[in-house]
Amino acid sequence: MSRMKRNHEASSTLDRARQAAAQVKPAAAQAKTLASSAGTAARRRVHKARAWAAPQVDRTGQVLQDRVAPKVSAVLSSAARRLEPAEPKRRPWRKLAVISALTTAATAVAAVVLNRRKPAAATPADETDADEVTPVATTRDGQGQDQHRS
Repeated sequence: MSRMKRNHEASSTLDRARQAAAQVKPAAAQAKTLASSAGTAARRRVHKARAWAAPQVDRTGQVLQDRVAPKVSAVLSSAARRLEPAEPKRRPWRKLAVISALTTAATAVAAVVLNRRKPAAATPADETDADEVTPVATTRDGQGQDQHRS
């Protein structure tokens, strides 16, 4: 193929493409305006559909909240009560044992405190006299005998 023939074919192909584009241009312009108006119409319809659906959804939510939710809540509460294990039985002897142990401890503490306390009326002279006293043994007839006889 010669160069001239190739150039001629290329130019004829290019001419045909230009003619096709020229024929399609008015249709494209018309499609563009249709697409634009279709987009506007679709936006209007979506807006109308949302405006209609919003109160429907709100009403349904209220019905669920007012009628269904309390029933579901009651069923769940009932199931929870059935699932919860029974409280363990308390044995009364444990309580009695604790009370008696505390009473014993309190008595022991009171005895220690009373034994540590010094008598208020005791004087140093009384203490020395108490050390010098010799014990007296009692016989069967009730008379006392001094155990330190020499």
